[in-house]
Amino acid sequence: MDSRAKDSEMSRRGFLRGVGTCLALPALEAFASGAAQAGELATTASGTPLRMAFLYAPNGRVMKNWTPVGHGSDFELSPTLAPFASLKKDIQVFSGFEADQARAHGDGPGGHARANAAFLTGCHPRKTAGSDIRAGVSVDQLAAAQLGTRTRLSSLELGCDHVRSAGRCDSGYACTYQYNISWKTATAPMPAEVNPRLVFERLFGEGMAKDSAKVSARRAEYRASILDYVTDDARRLKKQISSRDGSKIDEYLTSVRELEQRIESAEKFQTAAPPEMAAPAGIPETYREHLRMMFDLMHLAFQTDSTRVATFLMASEASNRGFQDLGIAEGYHHLSHHQNNAEKIEKLKIIDRFYAEEVARFLTQLKSTPEGEGNLLDHSMIVYGCGISDGNAHSNSNLPVLVGGRAGGRWATGRHVSFERPIPITNLYLTMLHEMGIAADGFGDSTGVLAM
Repeated sequence: MDSRAKDSEMSRRGFLRGVGTCLALPALEAFASGAAQAGELATTASGTPLRMAFLYAPNGRVMKNWTPVGHGSDFELSPTLAPFASLKKDIQVFSGFEADQARAHGDGPGGHARANAAFLTGCHPRKTAGSDIRAGVSVDQLAAAQLGTRTRLSSLELGCDHVRSAGRCDSGYACTYQYNISWKTATAPMPAEVNPRLVFERLFGEGMAKDSAKVSARRAEYRASILDYVTDDARRLKKQISSRDGSKIDEYLTSVRELEQRIESAEKFQTAAPPEMAAPAGIPETYREHLRMMFDLMHLAFQTDSTRVATFLMASEASNRGFQDLGIAEGYHHLSHHQNNAEKIEKLKIIDRFYAEEVARFLTQLKSTPEGEGNLLDHSMIVYGCGISDGNAHSNSNLPVLVGGRAGGRWATGRHVSFERPIPITNLYLTMLHEMGIAADGFGDSTGVLAM
């Protein structure tokens, strides 16, 4: 076999193929040289791709509890951000970003809808409850349009709240604004997928979309997992690679199998619910496990280079879900309008910490996954934030924004960046686009790039 044939067979974008299944592979040493020579993944000097993701949790934060003490590299994590202690050198916390296009600008109430719609677009949404919606192309979709041909999926949109695509929601704004942060065009949002099973099959089930009935019947007949279809192919591939790469494949297949089993377990629970009991709003039953499944799927999507662009709307703006597992029965949105009530503020701090814990867990997953000369987090740009800072006042100034990852080693991390004057958050997005190799003079209401 000549080198070109070998590179073709063992391409970084190659797949293990089984019956009705297409399983992407994680980054292996055997793939690195061929990919870099082909220029397919030449985003970093070593030929490793960059990823970007945007994680959104709604209703603002208790900013006094969020904001770090100190500036630059000499800073202390705040109580809310304490879960990022082991990741301190891998993150940047920003103070001073604003989302001006989420402000009213004469349109009156509707701050939650505007916060969602403007956060990744930098555009002021048209106030309408009809079909004539208009916002703007979001940063993730601008990136996906130019990078999507390099991966199996151009982008991945995840959520935990079922999308409302019609009707009136926030003070005369269409529900579409409130339930979407990703926009393919100014008039076409990209609805988030909330069902982990459907995300899993989108990532790993090549044949399911075109032949779902046949595949489902076979799965039911043999009661086998997707991975059982490709075990022989995996064994064959392992004969051609190093023992270190073989261990990576074993670990990867185990993680995928465990995730599928968790999804199946959740589905069984949901199916077994008594007729008089309302089905859980999502899969699985608990919100924390739902978040974790979605984060695990995003991790696998990045690990296999199935996509390099993702968004996760962890909850839509004005979400009023309760957090009974945290001992909080009141609705989240209700609490966010605390009117300086100390008891409500303390409960909000618990919720803020909850979201920080889950995001920190995800970043730790990325950091724990070796890739090239570093790890997945090193080669990523992960934005965690919200289009509102103070939920009580619906303020769009001094947004809570944390960014994880080193952008392939080009970013100075381990710092708290506090701007002397308000800066459009779209300046961050423009900087990220440039890091991804996308030539853009501006984005949304940006005024320039950042020194990262």
